[in-house]
Amino acid sequence: MRALCWHGKGDIRCDTVDDPTIEDDRDVIIRVTSCAICGSDLHLMDGYMPTMESGDVLGHETMGEVVEVGRGHTKFKVGDRIVVPFNISCGDCYFCRKQLFSLCDRSNPNAAQAAKMMGHSPAGLFGYSHMLGGFWGGQAEYMRVPYADVGPLKVPDGMPDEQALFLSDIFPTGYMAAENAEIEPGDTVAIWGCGPVGQFAIQSAWMLGAGRVIAIDKVPERLALARSAGRAETIDFSDEDVYDRLMEMTGGRGPDRCIDCVGTESDATASADSMLDKAKAALFLATDRPHVLRQVITSCRKGGTVSVPGVYIGLVDHIPFGAAMNKGLTFRMGQTHTQRYMEPLLRRIEAGEIDPTFVITHRATLEDGPELYKRFRDKEDGCIKVVMQP
Repeated sequence: MRALCWHGKGDIRCDTVDDPTIEDDRDVIIRVTSCAICGSDLHLMDGYMPTMESGDVLGHETMGEVVEVGRGHTKFKVGDRIVVPFNISCGDCYFCRKQLFSLCDRSNPNAAQAAKMMGHSPAGLFGYSHMLGGFWGGQAEYMRVPYADVGPLKVPDGMPDEQALFLSDIFPTGYMAAENAEIEPGDTVAIWGCGPVGQFAIQSAWMLGAGRVIAIDKVPERLALARSAGRAETIDFSDEDVYDRLMEMTGGRGPDRCIDCVGTESDATASADSMLDKAKAALFLATDRPHVLRQVITSCRKGGTVSVPGVYIGLVDHIPFGAAMNKGLTFRMGQTHTQRYMEPLLRRIEAGEIDPTFVITHRATLEDGPELYKRFRDKEDGCIKVVMQP
């Protein structure tokens, strides 16, 4: 089959690799009908995520048609269209029973390796390093889905792929980010990063009762989408000091809820501290560029909530933890418990409350993938979200 494979920093190729096979009775194999490039994939492309190996198949936003099922699998049958959550969960461990699916105790076969870095292992993830399981991802013609009786969701007849695809990651991620922010009716919510997750966080903040949404970025197309589809007020951080502007907009109090949708790769030109972060990363003295996290902490109102859906990889420097403690901030974060949200959000799509296709700017094939990775990373050609059909 053809698949997008990682071969080192900045080196993504469309290769011919072996087709997947059933390895466990609970598996299914899908023929991928649609997949997408996620902002988290750029952390792999840019070399920030350790334990990647040359030839690893990328991708964790995937859906397709079931073509084979394991002997013990009864949930789906050949021919069903399903959308697959990006994290892999057993459904029966301590954490899965609490619906903390991204913390599954059983789905990462390399849990000991992850525990050395983090203290404990999260769930296995598709296409996201050997430390998180070494599972081949879905930017491919076919994909094996382990524990397929837990999480994957059958897509209703007549629903186009593009309306269902983002249930695999970015729609639940944006929604959980807003839910974690503990939004109360009328709250002012500030969201850093207007990429795909940021756009869904904006939509979700309104769904959960926000009174104002302020979106922060510098890319014109992203800011325009936040204003048009998201009805958000915007701040261009290349033109204005974010903290000063937020204080002006909120009468000096600060936003009630702040959401960091940027994560480890804050814009290296944003400020002196972000330029220093980039230099440290280049010299292997740090793993992350946490400029946005610092800004979120200083900007959030006293007693407010900070939600972090943006991916961080390892150690972060110079976090104003004293400010966070003295301001009484609450922090909520983590990989998305995708399986918890897929069906409720599907119902919102069916009800016409949201059409997730609003973020799509580029449609392509797998062969176009390597070039579109670069366009997405470099924010060229108005590229906000790429959907590929193998």
